[in-house]
Amino acid sequence: MAGQGTPATALLVKRGIAHRTHPYRVAPDAPNYGALVAATLGVPPERVFKSLVTEVDGALTVAVVPVTGELDLKALAAAVGGKRAALADRTVAERATGYVRGGISPLGQRRRLPTVLDVSALDLPTIYVSAGRRGLHLELAAADLVALAEARTAALQTR
Repeated sequence: MAGQGTPATALLVKRGIAHRTHPYRVAPDAPNYGALVAATLGVPPERVFKSLVTEVDGALTVAVVPVTGELDLKALAAAVGGKRAALADRTVAERATGYVRGGISPLGQRRRLPTVLDVSALDLPTIYVSAGRRGLHLELAAADLVALAEARTAALQTR
């Protein structure tokens, strides 16, 4: 399974974008999952980002935030010109992206959703996001993620 690609990795290869894949083993139901992933990968947790599928005024939107903080739903809504944001239902998120919870990537989704990346990513040499499968992360430049996902950037996290 480690050698199998995902739609996210296929997109990166197709576009010739520099990236690295990093497999890891962390139980999907472990408390502090993001921090455990960072520790397993041996990177600071502020470089590991989670992709959260949300609904902003009824439209699905992906928020990509560091695992060290929580998503500020009001800031997300404002970033996309909406009024209200909430986390999307798990089944809806999985159906729209083609990925399972814990493995949702901001890249290579079944239906490309509007994406907002926390602005803190731009200060880092590279960031880690899900590669589209539990147990596999991508390392890439934030600017490449922004370009491929046609993402906006905004301050999205609370601490």
